[in-house]
Amino acid sequence: MASITIRNLDDKLKHSLRVQAAYNSRSMEDEARDILRNSLATRRRQSTSLAEAVRQRFAPFGGIDIVIHPREPMPEPPRFDE
Repeated sequence: MASITIRNLDDKLKHSLRVQAAYNSRSMEDEARDILRNSLATRRRQSTSLAEAVRQRFAPFGGIDIVIHPREPMPEPPRFDE
């Protein structure tokens, strides 16, 4: 099995880990393993496009009909040679 070393751990974080490990009747090392295992076991949802995320967010509110006006012919560009 592999092992890792975590340097520069904040004292408050280490204390919290120690308290949580004691609460769960485990060593700090075992508690850290369990935290990592549980954190990595939960798969994150696949990322969606921005448009899909917006659609999902606002779908419960219903939709609106957008009126698309017909385009007019493009005007002639200005002439600068006269």
